[in-house]
Amino acid sequence: MILLHTTRVRRRRLGVAAAAAGLLATMLAAGPAAAIPDPGDATAREGISASESAETRSAIRDGEIPGVDEVVHSDNIEHVTNIPKDAITGTNSDLAFQGRYAFAGNYDGFVIYDISNPRSPKTVSQVLCPGSQNDITVSGDLLFLSTDSSRSDNSCNSTSQPATEKSSWEGMKIFDISDKKNPKYVAAVETACGSHTHTLVPERRNVYVYVSSYSPNAAFPDCQPPHDGISVIKVPRKAPEKSAIVNFPVLFPGEGPDGGGNPGSPTNPGVSKTTGCHDITVLPSKDLAAGACMGDGILFDIEDPEHPRVIDRVQDNVNFAFWHSASFNQKANKVVFTDELGGGSAATCNAEIGPNRGADGIYDIVGKGDKRKLVFRSYFKIPRHQAATENCVAHNGSLIPVKGRDIMVQAWYQGGVSVWDFTDSSKPKEIAYFERGPLSTDRLSVAGSWSAYYYNGYIYSNDMSKGFDVLKISDRRTDAGAKVRMHELNVQTQPDYFDDFDD
Repeated sequence: MILLHTTRVRRRRLGVAAAAAGLLATMLAAGPAAAIPDPGDATAREGISASESAETRSAIRDGEIPGVDEVVHSDNIEHVTNIPKDAITGTNSDLAFQGRYAFAGNYDGFVIYDISNPRSPKTVSQVLCPGSQNDITVSGDLLFLSTDSSRSDNSCNSTSQPATEKSSWEGMKIFDISDKKNPKYVAAVETACGSHTHTLVPERRNVYVYVSSYSPNAAFPDCQPPHDGISVIKVPRKAPEKSAIVNFPVLFPGEGPDGGGNPGSPTNPGVSKTTGCHDITVLPSKDLAAGACMGDGILFDIEDPEHPRVIDRVQDNVNFAFWHSASFNQKANKVVFTDELGGGSAATCNAEIGPNRGADGIYDIVGKGDKRKLVFRSYFKIPRHQAATENCVAHNGSLIPVKGRDIMVQAWYQGGVSVWDFTDSSKPKEIAYFERGPLSTDRLSVAGSWSAYYYNGYIYSNDMSKGFDVLKISDRRTDAGAKVRMHELNVQTQPDYFDDFDD
């Protein structure tokens, strides 16, 4: 268990000017993101200059940032507990929930926790099944796992293999979790360009899976350009071994080798070329979905889940480098898109990068039916500057279900966990936070909270390095959320909190 540290005031003078200026110039000149912008199978480590290291140590002494591994938080957040990694030692990734269980993805497999007592979670099972990034969801007795690294085969005993080899495999794995202590691998579906993330559209008899992947290459036999859509997999609940791809809807129609998405650099310097989607969030109660697709943000209709249909599409070629994820508000009249500037492995939370890059973009949904449009309102970024040794950028989060307000909890890698209010789309504000100090003062080590989600009164965070954290927020603005009890939560399958579940 991580011992609690006394909350202390953080000053915000942290400069790291030379490092930030150089990093920003590099990112603006770099053009499209790498094939996998999230951290890869091997955790990246980047050396920093002696002056940057000295400035980090000085900032710690002056109270501008926490000390190495020090835990700090706002007065309205309690750090309940931490469960360090055990047998599964890779990079922690996404989270899903069902009843009294939390399911934690990891680049080496996944872990199931019993959270019936959130103050003392228990490990139920650990499944070794390597294949980054093991994005994870659950529905009924089925668990879904994304594989977006080229493997020798579809088994959990596979090894890394070049994507240039035709026999290599990437895609979706499906497990039976009716016995949480003994999950069983039951099916696999290969998908073009693998499965970086996936999103469930559950129905009574079938589960539809939207598979997001990107960055095709003419040298990859199973990932050929153009790759301007998503794979749709149909999974029969009673016969998951019959799962199969039923459609590949083109979301960015256009001429040329890469379709009609954002062309990226050099047309739009510093912006990723759109060659697929990174993540999709669906709102089944409203037949809506929002896609974060590299250089584009899209809104589409999923009334027919096998044939999603684009309603509107937006770009931000000034401040967004890589459209990473999306979240609706409860009324479905707003979407929060995140920009993963630097791919999650760079220090972008500082004064020089500024408040509008590596941030959230808040968009109102204006109009009705097929005439609905995404209209930009503002950016949100955590107000606490981080050190040159801390990777920090907007990442995965979820709503806190409070009627009449739009409040979200969100992971920011080593920027920690932030709770913020965007009820006024033009004036978002942070209301709570939790974070640790840097892992090191002399190198950038990729770590921090990958996902931070609210579930049945608690915040659960999967820290890439430190393990599974449980937090509790006590604030009049969020307390009502604890009354909403959910039976299952996959954040990218966003529920109607007040119709689908018990108050």
